[in-house]
Amino acid sequence: MGKLMVALVLTGVMMAPACSGQNMRDRFKQRMAERRAAGPADGQPRRAGRMEPVVLPNGAQLERDLAYGPDPEQRMDVYRPANARNAPVIFMVHGGGWARGDKEAAGVVNNKVEYWLPKGYLVVSVGYRLVPQVTPLGEADDIARALAFAQGRAKAWGADPSRFVLMGHSAGAHLVTLLSADPSIATRAGAGSWLGTVSLDSAAYDVVQIMEQQHFSLYDKAFGNDRELWRAASPTLRLSRAPVPMLLVCSSRRADACAQAQGFASKATSLGGKVQVAPIDLRHGNINAQLGTPGELTARVDAFLHSLGLP
Repeated sequence: MGKLMVALVLTGVMMAPACSGQNMRDRFKQRMAERRAAGPADGQPRRAGRMEPVVLPNGAQLERDLAYGPDPEQRMDVYRPANARNAPVIFMVHGGGWARGDKEAAGVVNNKVEYWLPKGYLVVSVGYRLVPQVTPLGEADDIARALAFAQGRAKAWGADPSRFVLMGHSAGAHLVTLLSADPSIATRAGAGSWLGTVSLDSAAYDVVQIMEQQHFSLYDKAFGNDRELWRAASPTLRLSRAPVPMLLVCSSRRADACAQAQGFASKATSLGGKVQVAPIDLRHGNINAQLGTPGELTARVDAFLHSLGLP
């Protein structure tokens, strides 16, 4: 048995006898990329990621697991700088293929907290219900509900409820982009407006386009066969007016992310929106984990925040 066949058997990748060697390699690469994007295999904990303790700046405080709804997953962590007063807020939504992930994961919060708290920002990291308990639309409703909760308590935290920036990675990037494309999702939950949105390497701007082509099975798990769900969960298709200013970061190492981001940006621009696409030469996970460390990625996000009038 050749090396490739051994690898396929060990990883559980099955093939039809008529598949060519090139197709075998393509399917193997797709399955490995899919597993990296989705997180742990079925049967492993849905709360994935390193839980290395975040280093809080001097005087900073952490309020963990604040409930914004009755479900155990509807919780948020609030990282507050010392002597916060009318502080801007980074409202962070984790990824995980809509089915996994954790608001406390090191890649989600550590470098962001350690970088932006000394600049006077609050960082709010949001958990939400996951597939299959809810669909991605239910997850978007959770994010909207969490945003309303956070804005309602912002002044008590020393923050300004009008100076929120939504940020998300991967599936979380899809969710904050969906709210930005159709703010009625947020207003129905009682949330107010926000200044801008940073999407960190989503490839799911047009879900219909994804589902009608060859795609990772994680999309099937999240969106199923319901074409109405595909359309309703597509930020590009929900977009009908200029959104808030947006920065769409995409990995230039992925074939799909930047093309999908550019499609959304083109439509938003045609509607009068200010949406930037920022290709970054980093892997998908590193775009999340390295934000807040020196480099082009942090510089691009900082420049976007400055364009909103933030420090």
